[in-house]
Amino acid sequence: MGKRQTGTGKHLYLFVVCIITTLMLLCGCSNFQVKSNVKEANDLFSQGSYKASLSKYEQIVEKYPNAADRVFFEMGFIYAHPQNEQKDYQKSLDCFQKVIKDYPESRYRQDSEMMVLYINNITMKDKKIFTQHSQIVTQQTQIESLEREVKSKDNEIIVLQKKIEALEQEVKSKFFALRNGPADKILIEKKERLLTLISKDKVLKTYKIALGGNPNGPKERQGDNKTPEGTYVIDSRNKDSRYHLSLHISYPNEKDKKRARELGVSSGGDIMIHGIKNGFSWMGDLHAERDWTKGCIAVTDEEIEEIDKLVPNGTIVEIRP
Repeated sequence: MGKRQTGTGKHLYLFVVCIITTLMLLCGCSNFQVKSNVKEANDLFSQGSYKASLSKYEQIVEKYPNAADRVFFEMGFIYAHPQNEQKDYQKSLDCFQKVIKDYPESRYRQDSEMMVLYINNITMKDKKIFTQHSQIVTQQTQIESLEREVKSKDNEIIVLQKKIEALEQEVKSKFFALRNGPADKILIEKKERLLTLISKDKVLKTYKIALGGNPNGPKERQGDNKTPEGTYVIDSRNKDSRYHLSLHISYPNEKDKKRARELGVSSGGDIMIHGIKNGFSWMGDLHAERDWTKGCIAVTDEEIEEIDKLVPNGTIVEIRP
C-alpha cells in the first residue's frame, strides 16, 4: 500500500488512537503479567515502534492464549496504522478475521467486523477521492479558462458569464437541494432500502437506509428485529439518543396492536429513525451495507441532522414492504 495519507487514512488514524486509548484503560486480562506485557506493547506503539510492538504482541499471544482475541484485535490496528511505513492491510484483515472466526463470543468481534468492512473499502475510497479530486482540478481549470476568455474577448463576456453562473448554480444545487422544505411526508420503502422526504407531493431528497436485522414482513412482536409496515407519524424526538439523534415513530398503531393481541404477544415499541451508534460515525454510508438495527430505520449522522431540521413532529410516515 502507498505511503500517501488520504482523508480516509486520517479518519482511521483518529479512530485507532481513540480505540487504543480506551483499550489501555480496560482491564482485559485478570493476570498482572498479561496486563504488564500489554502495557509494554502499547507503550511501544505510542512511541511509534510499530515493529517492536507487534513482536511483543506475538510473544503475548504465545504465552497467554486467553488474551489472544484482544491481542489480534490490537495487532490489526497496528498493521493498518497510517503512520506505520510497513503497514500491511492484508495482515490487518487476517487479524480481525481471526477474531471473528476463532473467538465468536469475544467483545471485540463486532468492532472487528466493522473494521474488516472499513479496511476492505479503504482502497476503493482512496480511488474515489483521487477521482473526485481530479474532477475538481479539471473543473477549476475549465473555470479559469473561461475567465481568461472573458478578459480577452469582450464580445463573449455575456455568454461566458452565463456559463460560469450555470456551473456555480450546479454546485449550489448540490448543497441546497432541500430548500423547499419542510417535509409533510416520509416514505420508507423497505425492499429498496430507501427513505424519501416529500413536500406537497414533490420529492425533496432520498436517502439509503439500513433496517432491522430481520427485515422481511411487518413487525409482529417485541424483539423480532423487524421494521414495521404501515402508516404512522413522527410523535417525538431525542437529541440525546445513543444513535445520534432519533425521531420516534408512533408504532404500534391499532392494526399492530390487534395483530399482537391475536398472537398473544407484546407488540413492542421504540421504533425510530436515527443515525449511527455514537462512536461509529466514521462508518458513514458504509453502515447501509447491511441491516443492523433492532427494527429501526438508520441513516448517516449527517443525514439524520438534515432530516431532523426538515421533519416536524406530526409528519406522516408511510412504511411500505
